[in-house]
Amino acid sequence: MTKNTGLILVAAVLIVGALLWTMSSAGRSVMGAAARPQFQHEELTITRHDGKRFSFDVEIARTPDEQAYGLMFVTSLPHNAGMIFPDNPPRVVAFWMENTYIPLDMLFIRPDHTIGRIEANARPMDTTPIPSQMPVAAVVEINGGEAARDGIAVGDRVDSPSLP
Repeated sequence: MTKNTGLILVAAVLIVGALLWTMSSAGRSVMGAAARPQFQHEELTITRHDGKRFSFDVEIARTPDEQAYGLMFVTSLPHNAGMIFPDNPPRVVAFWMENTYIPLDMLFIRPDHTIGRIEANARPMDTTPIPSQMPVAAVVEINGGEAARDGIAVGDRVDSPSLP
């Protein structure tokens, strides 16, 4: 084997290794998106202080695995759609936006089914914890800005079959 043949062989091994590594990394991100759980759906209603009602088609994240996955890898969310994360018994929670590509409004639902806190337009991909600041029976995520557009505010009532 000549010196040039050895260098060519080493270069080929490095290139193939880099390609395999790149393909496996890309595969993980595609697999993460493809492995999205099949969430059940339900209708959730928010009633404002003035009696105006808004209906949402929400996915239900019941299990710890479903709750950990949430809306990760979702690239768009229809108007009046979202996800509910029920928590029974109620407890203080914190959420973040890792691998979440769209801004979301987080509605922290108190045990009496009223909104206790709204985190508006949570930033995509941000891993900073967003705390509930109180025990909650659920967290509802909807499109960023949707709560403000509909006039949804702290104290409004949330009705959902998933709330205890």
